[in-house]
Amino acid sequence: MTIKVGDTLPSVTLKHCPYDPALEHACGLPQNLDISSFRGKKVIIFGVPGAFTPTCNNQHVPEFYAKYNEFKARGIDEIICLSTTDAFVMDAWGKWTHTNDKIIFAADGNAEFVHATGLVLDLTVAGMGANRSQRFALVADDLVVKYIGVETNGSIVTVSGADAVLAAL
Repeated sequence: MTIKVGDTLPSVTLKHCPYDPALEHACGLPQNLDISSFRGKKVIIFGVPGAFTPTCNNQHVPEFYAKYNEFKARGIDEIICLSTTDAFVMDAWGKWTHTNDKIIFAADGNAEFVHATGLVLDLTVAGMGANRSQRFALVADDLVVKYIGVETNGSIVTVSGADAVLAAL
């Protein structure tokens, strides 16, 4: 079953490389990003099928980065981009997009979050494996889902885009 408004985020741990401008060409030691650390915070988590993929890289991430100040003005504490890859790839992608410390690029390497939320996508037919993230965005306040938008056409960003999330806040 897919997570819905009113549900609590699952207690899983993602991995990420905290933003460090001194580490221009490499990730430091990946750190745990426990979903429970968002207790008492208002966060956006948007999931993408893959780092560096056309829609994810050229539309989804840039929209959230461009609207960062609007999200902060509306009380968002953190914006997290999630994909089912490793922390090193997510770190490289974050550096490549120049989002700096505005967006946390988090790895769901074992697909624990996407399985626990029902947001897993099988992209075996595209050669990307059976454990990818659907394209989605959710807003959680104190770990409770207040908005969720899941795309039905993976290469189009509508209900999971920055504008849809802003409209829901």
